[in-house]
Amino acid sequence: MIFYALGIADEQLQLLIAAIVSFLLTFGGIILGSKFLPKDHGREFAVNGALSKGKARGAGLILILALIAASVICLPLNMEYLIYLVAIFLEMLSGYLDDAAKVPWGELKKGLIDLAVSIGVSVTYYWFHGGEVILPIIGEVINIPAAIYILLGIILVWGSINVTNCSDGVDGLCASLSLVTLTSAFLMMEKFQTSGKLLVWMTIFMLIAYLWFNCSPSQILMGDAGSRSIGLIIALAFMLTGTPFMFLLCALMLIIDGGLGLVKLTILRLTKSKTFMKNIRTPIHDHARKNKGWSDAQVVTRFTLIQLLISVGCLCAVFMGS
Repeated sequence: MIFYALGIADEQLQLLIAAIVSFLLTFGGIILGSKFLPKDHGREFAVNGALSKGKARGAGLILILALIAASVICLPLNMEYLIYLVAIFLEMLSGYLDDAAKVPWGELKKGLIDLAVSIGVSVTYYWFHGGEVILPIIGEVINIPAAIYILLGIILVWGSINVTNCSDGVDGLCASLSLVTLTSAFLMMEKFQTSGKLLVWMTIFMLIAYLWFNCSPSQILMGDAGSRSIGLIIALAFMLTGTPFMFLLCALMLIIDGGLGLVKLTILRLTKSKTFMKNIRTPIHDHARKNKGWSDAQVVTRFTLIQLLISVGCLCAVFMGS
């Protein structure tokens, strides 16, 4: 860890250096490495999906490798964080191999990988931190039994991976919503003085560097390699805050945008219904573009503003209520 080597103990200086390292590694990595990425074939059923054809896809490979390199430089890598970084790498790698495959991987294969990663992360967190959970708005602390906490942790991680992945369909949307969500998690870490701040902080600046190239009209796409691993980081961030239930509010637009599609697909398959959510196109960003006539810029701006307002309200309640 560079801070120990250089004798830098000031936390604000550490945050500044970590931000610069993460941003520069990501920005430089994209400039140098994007030409080697596979090209997007366009998405047949997505609104404006053909516009993505030919763009560099799978930039999540660069983003996560940059984040891991920044973590090696800046983080004190104990066993817990090594496990988390391995999990993030595996989620990225599975997404990248799917991005690069001529025939996309099936849902079962990706779902099982997500499940295995979710189990590993949830068990690891409980092993090192236990089941104590802060309910910040009401100012209570509860202790959840191991089996229940690990199960809820698996659901949280698996759900976050998939809703974040589903939201990645409009230039800048997934990264912008993830930025707001992770910033909320970081501020709660500051409030409760929990671990994991540097990892979340570096992810924020990784996303800022990526957005320079992904704002509309985008030059590169993160693909499953990025969205799935970022979803994992978001879930892990809220576990590390000690307030995992705040994910439901601070990631609400990700849940609505990507999650309703998962709900719709599950209900349709289980019930064989032909009418459930018949008039709602999913992901919701496609509904907004196709059914409501919103432009891509309007979708990103409005979804992000809604999440920002929700997150500010949550943070005000947290900081004033405890």
